[in-house]
Amino acid sequence: MHFNMTIRGGPGDLPKPAPKDIDLSPLSSFFYVQKVDVAMIPDTPLIVALDFPCMSKALDMADRLNPQHCRVKVGKELFTAAGREVIEHLHKRGFDVFLDLKFHDIPHTAAQAVRAAAALGVWMVNVHASGGRRMLEACRQAADQALSPPRLVAVTVLTSLSNAEMAELGWPSAGTQVMRLAKLASATKMDGVVCSAQESAALKSTFGPQFTLVTPGIRFNSDSCDDQVRTDSPLAAVRNGSDYLVVGRPITQSPNPQRALEQLRETLQYIRQADNSEDRLVPVEDSCPTGGAGR
Repeated sequence: MHFNMTIRGGPGDLPKPAPKDIDLSPLSSFFYVQKVDVAMIPDTPLIVALDFPCMSKALDMADRLNPQHCRVKVGKELFTAAGREVIEHLHKRGFDVFLDLKFHDIPHTAAQAVRAAAALGVWMVNVHASGGRRMLEACRQAADQALSPPRLVAVTVLTSLSNAEMAELGWPSAGTQVMRLAKLASATKMDGVVCSAQESAALKSTFGPQFTLVTPGIRFNSDSCDDQVRTDSPLAAVRNGSDYLVVGRPITQSPNPQRALEQLRETLQYIRQADNSEDRLVPVEDSCPTGGAGR
């Protein structure tokens, strides 16, 4: 048997597509096969986090990526430094943009922020679910009134928060709080939520395939977890039902970002196509140890 799939390591060690007639039975101690509806997996699940301090560095990175193979995320640091101009430049390069500003304010203010974001033509924008029902409903209405409504997702619990930190804040465990806030997001007609891969399986089972799950904190086992805590690998995230993976440093700090992106994309395509495009091949253990991460 010939099989060229390596599980451990960084982007350079990601697997290449294997022949369709490959016999996977000898790998049973390392993998299991899970039935999935492949048609429900987004065509472009990868979102590259452009977490840079200025527009020139962000656009330099964007120029090294193929907009047909990923979307990009603009967060607080870059947007504060460059404003709407960076969004315009990314659109000109053909990228869909996830504006990751996590709006959390009184209902009117948050809704006006969503309205302004929609006017920029972004593909996705997020708000904090903990802003409450009235805030979420106001934001939903503002997004729907846009000429081209963006996807509107609600942040549940930041992936940097551990259960110990949750307790210090007087909150229940991360898993319990994520489910509570996801139920509120669903009730207020959010398109989905931002959650860690560790909560994706329960959320997908509860809310179904149309409820979008966006997952940051994606790491390969050789990566530092930085200031993130609830992290997981891309394989585990897809296995658990995440629809979009926000990947930053494993791609943007690679010597060849496009190649790293391409290898990750090939890996996810192989997962989709395994066993006649009906099964998903994943490692049993493939997560980043907890204890600190950034995107």
